[in-house]
Amino acid sequence: MGQSVSIFGLGYVGSVSAACFASKGHNVIGVDVSRAKVEMMDSGRSPIVEAQVSELIAAANKVGHLHATTDATQAVLNSDVSFVCVGTPSLKNGKLDLSHIEAVAREIGAAIKQKKSPHVFVLRSTVLPGTTETVVLPILEKESGKQCGRDFTVCYNPEFMREGSAVADFLNPPYTILGASDSNHLAPLRELYKDTPGTLYETSIPVAEMVKYFSNCYHAVKVGFANEMGTMCKHLGVDAQAVTKIFTSDTKLNISGAYLSPGFAFGGSCLPKDLRAITYKAKELDLKLPLLESLMPSNAEHVDRAIEMVLSTGKRRIAQLGLSFKAGTDDLRESPQVQVIKRLMGEGLEVRIWDEDVSLGRLAGANRQYIEEVIPHIGSVLSADLEGVLKGAEVVILGNKSASREQLAKYLKPEQIVIDLIHLDPTRRPVGARSYEGICW
Repeated sequence: MGQSVSIFGLGYVGSVSAACFASKGHNVIGVDVSRAKVEMMDSGRSPIVEAQVSELIAAANKVGHLHATTDATQAVLNSDVSFVCVGTPSLKNGKLDLSHIEAVAREIGAAIKQKKSPHVFVLRSTVLPGTTETVVLPILEKESGKQCGRDFTVCYNPEFMREGSAVADFLNPPYTILGASDSNHLAPLRELYKDTPGTLYETSIPVAEMVKYFSNCYHAVKVGFANEMGTMCKHLGVDAQAVTKIFTSDTKLNISGAYLSPGFAFGGSCLPKDLRAITYKAKELDLKLPLLESLMPSNAEHVDRAIEMVLSTGKRRIAQLGLSFKAGTDDLRESPQVQVIKRLMGEGLEVRIWDEDVSLGRLAGANRQYIEEVIPHIGSVLSADLEGVLKGAEVVILGNKSASREQLAKYLKPEQIVIDLIHLDPTRRPVGARSYEGICW
């Protein structure tokens, strides 16, 4: 037997959600302030133009699984779960307009006040992390006079539907994300989504809110990247389609999770050099490629964040573990870790460095030339003695993954501040440090 669901907002997300939930046998009530939309859905017609939606709405309405109303109170009183799918448009300054969400929250809160049974409020609208718990929840408690977690529950369930394929995306999503402050609050949603393919993630509300932005911003980056590289190809007389076909065939590095974990700045002998070359060529061709041009300044900002983290401690004795841009190599060319050391020494801090793979005596060629040009006096602070480097340090910077957890556990002291630039896996992080902080997590 299906559940009773009310869906607030009959735009794309709401109409598709209503049609799909009803097609699965749930009793759905669509709610909207637009009488025209309500009359269309209540008579079995779709308020939107979207593949398959008209057929699903007509079929569900015919068997009595789908109705619509402008009466928010009756919708809440006659349902167990309310999904809020109203718009969150941009204001002129780019800030989200939350007025529609706030209005619906007030309506639902007032209706919950009249209910004797628990109610589940589920926000689907795209909102910034913290919105559900700091904006919506207080409104619900104020209007209902009841307590969240006892008399009603609040969850966040982001949607990942594309116009034109929204029904297919709803019925076969890449994953389903359910956010709540208590996993017990998710029981009704688990039941609603029990037959939905793909992985179901249960997480906190802020994480569920942020995944949506993480996804959309990445998609925007991909579109901008493809367009700028395609533009470069065209102006160089290169077949962009052939390049793209080969590029996207690499699912190990290119179309994968590789390089997508927050960490430190990129470096080495390839990425900085190649970015400069392609953006310089673009200037020669009088092309503006702002996304690609922004990558080196963005990388530099990340190094600045690391410097600021160290300086903000107010400590003077610093140990950095890891000098090369990647553990297991002695390549110091354009290593952001080298830049950190140079800047900290320039601030007058006492710095000592350990890297099991780096020995000035073994450096040769372009690698040695780079270090002699950028930071020629590094030899005086580089040591092969890990215990000695850590012994007098107040702040310990994890610059790469060269130090093992066992080594860190053996030599770190509880009073030392640990700054992790490389996002060590939790199983490798040092235990017993007074303070541990990651650069962007």
